[in-house]
Amino acid sequence: MSHQTTAVKTIYFSILSNALLAAIKWTAGVFGNSYALIADAIESTTDIFSSILVLFGIKYSSKPADKNHPYGHGRIEPLVTFLVVGSLIVSASIIARQAIINIGTPHEMPKTYTLFILAGIIIWKEISYRLVVKKSKETKSTSLKADAWHHRSDAITSVAAFIGITVALILGKGFEKADDIAALFASLFILYNCYLIFRPALGEIMDEHTHDEIIANIRDISKKVEGVIDTEKCFIRKTGMQFHADLHITVDAKISVKEGHDISHKLKNRLNQEIPELSNILIHVEPND
Repeated sequence: MSHQTTAVKTIYFSILSNALLAAIKWTAGVFGNSYALIADAIESTTDIFSSILVLFGIKYSSKPADKNHPYGHGRIEPLVTFLVVGSLIVSASIIARQAIINIGTPHEMPKTYTLFILAGIIIWKEISYRLVVKKSKETKSTSLKADAWHHRSDAITSVAAFIGITVALILGKGFEKADDIAALFASLFILYNCYLIFRPALGEIMDEHTHDEIIANIRDISKKVEGVIDTEKCFIRKTGMQFHADLHITVDAKISVKEGHDISHKLKNRLNQEIPELSNILIHVEPND
């Protein structure tokens, strides 16, 4: 199964999961008098649209290179990640604003059954996070990693809601605000997660050096190819789920240009076989003086 197929199937899972949970949270939050649960529902609703954005980004990034995009369309992935982060910031702001309003407004105590609903949601969301983050590592997808963190932040906000409702129910009348304080805490945690998602996507756009493992692998494979004496510079840039490599190798200075050319092609084929996520490989041949 290709990386794109794996990523697309994972996103469909996220969309269906978030849609179902959003419906459950909205219903339980409204009828169970819990704003923390409604805040959770707002985030899950936002997650649906975010996952749709990620799906678009993954499908678009897999388009082949063309005249206007010689390196392919992979850079759409971190751009989509920025949009996902923006949607999270908006949802966190809405949750925080309403929580502050509710803290100063008397309201009914949350219903006990909302705790059982939250317990199930927390377990399911943590399972979803682990599944999606595993797939993001397999596919090297930045936007899929962002989608995974949606599940984790959703699980944490559900934990906050669970604690807030528990405190309100145990301490009784006068402590209804615990539910709203939990929602406020959840919004702050969402903002923190925004940074965790945004940072690696920014690094990808800026061609930040974060691929030591791939570089070491390229050097090891290169030295096993007949005719390659050593490697010099090796630069990696990530675009979507693919990587582009600029590699300098040294060969015997006495061989012909054609022989050096043949060695570079042999190496390129070997790298494509052993590291399939490498898309474009540019090899510069240097004489060993």
